[in-house]
Amino acid sequence: MNAKTRTLIQSAAAGLLSAGLLAGAISTAHAADDSKEKCYGVAKAGQNDCGSKNTKHSCAGQSKQDNDPNDFKLVAKGTCENMGGKLTPATK
Repeated sequence: MNAKTRTLIQSAAAGLLSAGLLAGAISTAHAADDSKEKCYGVAKAGQNDCGSKNTKHSCAGQSKQDNDPNDFKLVAKGTCENMGGKLTPATK
């Protein structure tokens, strides 16, 4: 294995590790804030915080449509249904 190939593999591995750590940190941050709740169906395209297992993308900021019932936005606890959202994602 030459030096260029080794560097490329090391860079790819470091990138995957960083992505995994970032995803874990985002997940922990979402879970740690008890004053917020996941509100499905209120996020504008590209402004979602994440989505349910029924989404067609991997996570935050990737929604392609407004008010997708499978994408959520974190909102102040108790305000979701007043905004027209739901506390659970749409069923498939």
